[in-house]
Amino acid sequence: MRTYLVTGIGRGIGQALARVLLQRGDRVVGTLRDLSQSQPEWREFIAGGQLRLLALDVRDFSSIRKAAASFDEPIDVLVNNAGVIGPPRQSTLDMDFEGFLETLDINTLGPLRIVHAFLPQLRRAKAAKIITISSRMGSLSHAKSDRIAYRASKAAVNKVTQGLATDLYAEGIVAVSVHPGWVQTDMGGSSADIAVEESAAGLIRLIDGLTMDKTGSFFDWTGAEIPF
Repeated sequence: MRTYLVTGIGRGIGQALARVLLQRGDRVVGTLRDLSQSQPEWREFIAGGQLRLLALDVRDFSSIRKAAASFDEPIDVLVNNAGVIGPPRQSTLDMDFEGFLETLDINTLGPLRIVHAFLPQLRRAKAAKIITISSRMGSLSHAKSDRIAYRASKAAVNKVTQGLATDLYAEGIVAVSVHPGWVQTDMGGSSADIAVEESAAGLIRLIDGLTMDKTGSFFDWTGAEIPF
């Protein structure tokens, strides 16, 4: 049994990841902004000690530190999943600047705050892994400009993740960015390419196979490498 910390398990990919991990017997520490978002299906796992919920907001470092201080055990895999699509107006020619800042705060700074707070627990595990849910939309090889706040936030978090890979290499901690695919979630919409369960299963296969020679890379949910 391995211990996974997954941020934002209240819905979408985070919820699907938690479900797959719990069903195969792993332990999950899941974060929610509001613990009232807990799902009825989780009650048995919580009662059995396989699932633990932590309340935190990735924008609020004090809430993250408080949550981290309440969990004093090794973490094998951290999945930075919590994120937002950004404001309705996010064109380079018509920008909600406050919304842009919030998108960066959540999608780019949020994952780094989580790593800083939970790094002691990652260091206590053997061959720990940091997985940041990014998006192909953040790849600089794509010149598209729709949802530019979201794209910029994901491009930036890719660079942060690459930096973490460099700085944690000597400690044997893997850090990668992953594109989950265009997924049928509230964020992706019903016309998206793949079911959330399919994405979650692919991501977990990818995570299971990661080794130090892949650290600092950018993958999609199938395991194919993506250019930054």
